[in-house]
Amino acid sequence: MGKNKVRFGLKNVHTAIVTETTQSGVTTSAYGTPVPFPGAVSLNVNEASGDNSVFRADDMDYYIVQGSSQGFDGDYECADIPEAFEIDVLGAQKDDNGVICDSADDVIKYVALLFEIDGDNSGRRYCVPKVLFKKPGIAAETTGTDGKQPKTRTLNFTASPRPDDNMARFHTGETTGTATFNSWFESVYTPSFTNNNQNAPGEE
Repeated sequence: MGKNKVRFGLKNVHTAIVTETTQSGVTTSAYGTPVPFPGAVSLNVNEASGDNSVFRADDMDYYIVQGSSQGFDGDYECADIPEAFEIDVLGAQKDDNGVICDSADDVIKYVALLFEIDGDNSGRRYCVPKVLFKKPGIAAETTGTDGKQPKTRTLNFTASPRPDDNMARFHTGETTGTATFNSWFESVYTPSFTNNNQNAPGEE
């Protein structure tokens, strides 16, 4: 898709509900159709890894033991939270009069989180394949003398490697084909590796 010198912007945030099935000890993830989550303001995805430890010998840092990756933590700031997301993903219920109800029994569903960051040449499209959002808080403030200022909503989340292939995050690159790039938000992409690809997960 071309090489970028800079990155900026955020758009095309989508979520796709994950369904995991286990058979003969093997877990497989299936995804629903990605659904747009409009009103993107900011998004952060940070690795939650164990700390590196240093082994000292010969009066020097002789060996560094790399901490293992524990997935990612993040937050998504948006204009507002769609009612469908509250119900379909966060597990809220709508009563007979259209009132949205949260309860202690709500079950939050895992989703894939997809989004796009612009560049000076082309956008880069991302997928975090196993994300669990947390219920958001409620915050509001009085209107100031300069008029109404929009109050955004923030959803915190954790992301863990999916059990199928231990994938935790992937994105389009400079050599990604047009067909793959253009269809990114139609369905959740499944990475594929040839036998001689040394970067395939689990290979040494």
